[in-house]
Amino acid sequence: MELYFRDNVFNSGTTAIMNANQDQVGEVDLRSTFGSSLEVFDGAGGSLYSGGFPFFSGKWTITGADGAERGRLRGRMSFLSKKFEYEAYGRGIFDIEAGAFSSEYEIRDGQGQLAATFEKVSGWFSSSAYRLSCEMTAVDAFEWVAVILGLNEIQKRQRS
Repeated sequence: MELYFRDNVFNSGTTAIMNANQDQVGEVDLRSTFGSSLEVFDGAGGSLYSGGFPFFSGKWTITGADGAERGRLRGRMSFLSKKFEYEAYGRGIFDIEAGAFSSEYEIRDGQGQLAATFEKVSGWFSSSAYRLSCEMTAVDAFEWVAVILGLNEIQKRQRS
């Protein structure tokens, strides 16, 4: 499955999630200008996932529509690459990595199998836009949307 979605410059408002045919298949509600949280909806407007930073934490938590935690994203120290780890509760730990100056990321499961790839496809002065290609179904594509936007939020915090 291939999805396209974007962040907003001011971290507020809704943005569409599109498939490869440019059909809207969902949307992301970036809830706050001053904080970092979001909600991912399916094409019918049903809530699927929420993401945000718990109080005084640098880790991004994903919850399902039922309010139960689905996983946690954290950054990992690295000098020559960008590394993150997503613990998908009950489904495994996934490594997310890109080269130091690359905008193309690979997501691999604990056995090194490619689970998904994504890349930033926006310019310097526009909001971040992403193309996600899923290879496995252990983690839902819409959950990856919440994870990727969380990764973007962690990077924003690291830069400031």
